Amino acid sequence: GILQHPDGTVLKQLQPPPRGPRELEFYKKVYDSDCCDSILLELREYLPKYFGVWSPPTAPNDTYLKLEDVTRKFNKPCIMDVKIGQKSYDPYASAEKIQQQVSKYPLMEEIGFLVLGMRVYHVSSDSYETQNQHYGRSLTKETVKDGISKFFHNGYCLRKDAIAASIQKIEKILGWFEGQKQLNFYASSLLFVYEGSCQATTVRLSDVTLAEKRGVPKGLLAGGDILEYNNNIHVINSTENGKIEASVGKGLSKFYALHKKAYSKRHHSQLSLKVENLEQDNVWKSGSCITQEHLNGNVIPQLEKVFCHMPAEIKESASVEVRMIDFAHVFPSNTKDEGYIYGLKNLITVLQNILDN
Repeated sequence: GILQHPDGTVLKQLQPPPRGPRELEFYKKVYDSDCCDSILLELREYLPKYFGVWSPPTAPNDTYLKLEDVTRKFNKPCIMDVKIGQKSYDPYASAEKIQQQVSKYPLMEEIGFLVLGMRVYHVSSDSYETQNQHYGRSLTKETVKDGISKFFHNGYCLRKDAIAASIQKIEKILGWFEGQKQLNFYASSLLFVYEGSCQATTVRLSDVTLAEKRGVPKGLLAGGDILEYNNNIHVINSTENGKIEASVGKGLSKFYALHKKAYSKRHHSQLSLKVENLEQDNVWKSGSCITQEHLNGNVIPQLEKVFCHMPAEIKESASVEVRMIDFAHVFPSNTKDEGYIYGLKNLITVLQNILDN
């Protein structure tokens, strides 16, 4: 599995030869301080940052790759690992190895990618749903769209903003592959991460009626038209412009690694409400003041609903990362990596279909 270093990086133990040394050489080549190859310099944008190797003092013979924790900036990271390419075996694989890999997922050549696992944060239950590699291998050409869409559904709605942002990032990686002929990738993956919690996003509502349709108590929007999600809950009356800002957040715990076998315990935190400079007549209508009971009851999920169902154009762009990982089977080449390109294009098509439908 992936370990975490106290400095915030992650540690991936070097695999036995030849895979481990090959992956190490790949990172060294791409991140060489003297590198002036424009292809490799651009490739850095799509990888986790590489910080050299590390060995624990108690086991100096164990070597770990020290890499950027791509999930670190997220509060509730939703994570998916997708193996890309028509072949999950490299050109030097034995007949036995080829048969073994093909039998694991016979549809790899036709679909061009395989979901290795996912963890999705569900706003409604404040918990994670996890799917392993068996889930991905159960997907067929007919069901792969629904299988992938599961990663972008948070229990209330489909996160189309995260899908659109993911497509844009995959297209950039595709552009890199279309323009290079020096490396071919086998059994390599894309790591998808997006923010599962609706925080730090401002949503403007055209009128209170829209909010009422979404089920938000009238009092919450009685004096204004702005809901702002943030890490701390407070309701403030801004006498300057008459708007109300309702900032919503919860104690957010870190789930940093998809490959961890142990399930993380759910963390709960108490929500608090702070009302500052509240002018009864100006802001709240009589009898509609929000209470702690309301807040702990149905206000939070309803706010999440409002956020998720707002048109994409009025939301801030989704916080999404798509990075290439796993390079134990990268080889020099003088041709385009057609298998990887096929997988990327088909994945984009599937995501676009989810978005359109």
